[in-house]
Amino acid sequence: MVEEDEMAGFTIGKVAKASGVGVETIRFYQRSGLIDEPTPIKTSFREYPDATVDRIRFIKRAQNLGFTLAEVQELLGLSEQPGASRREVKAMAEAKLGLIQQKIADLKQMEATLSQLVHDCSGRGRVPGCPIIEAIVGETNTCNHNGT
Repeated sequence: MVEEDEMAGFTIGKVAKASGVGVETIRFYQRSGLIDEPTPIKTSFREYPDATVDRIRFIKRAQNLGFTLAEVQELLGLSEQPGASRREVKAMAEAKLGLIQQKIADLKQMEATLSQLVHDCSGRGRVPGCPIIEAIVGETNTCNHNGT
């Protein structure tokens, strides 16, 4: 958490530095409704409240866990809703976990297939007959031209 005295007069550049993101990221978050755009106080500079840095850090951590910005918006909404249930947050996390586990399974299958193809290719000679190319051509030929 950022100390209040450190936040006094925090401009967009200082918020960016404190939260570890770029100024354009902050502007994007503002346009997306993830963070509020402060109104100018006394000068033309906009001063951000200390909660802005914490909110940006939350957004980045959630993104690092695989949540989309729309999902982050929903998580933020739940975290700010006094009557919200942990069940809703858990359901979102479980759904994200399922997607990540499926991606991992898909990547493992891709790894196994590509590993076998690399093993089958001697790396010598001309490209025609290369098992890697043949496997890729075979993959594209298994689909008909109707997109199915």
